[in-house]
Amino acid sequence: MNPQGPAFREPTPLERMLNKAFGAFVGLGLGPRDYFLLQVRGRKTGRVFATPVSLVELRGRRFLVAPRGRTQWVRNAEAAGHVTLKRGSSRQRFRLRPVPDADKPPVLRAYLERFRPVVQRYFPLAAGSPPEAFAGIAERYPVFELLPSNDTGERR
Repeated sequence: MNPQGPAFREPTPLERMLNKAFGAFVGLGLGPRDYFLLQVRGRKTGRVFATPVSLVELRGRRFLVAPRGRTQWVRNAEAAGHVTLKRGSSRQRFRLRPVPDADKPPVLRAYLERFRPVVQRYFPLAAGSPPEAFAGIAERYPVFELLPSNDTGERR
């Protein structure tokens, strides 16, 4: 475990309940435009799990950031290599490219700037910090670039 912070920050029971409710709204297409319901097949059970996520765009590329660290959705997504993002009746499948730690600082900065009210508590740096300040904490936050998927169907 990283001495600077936990590899995974467990949600409180209240946060779990709110995530579930917010995920239902996002899944219906009722949330803010940058929020989606991430669907990914479990690496052990094969069951499809869903959680609300927010995407950040930087220089025309879209990124998925895990502010809580190596969550179950991160581990499942790494194992699957792809995720489906749902918003209302729209579903899009994406391949994932893990972003190397050295390339994460500008993405983390943009993510924290965009979603500060919701995610600031997961970052030891204040929103507005320069990108180089994120270099020392980059390894704690999984970041994936979303790439178009040539596969339109879900695999079992």
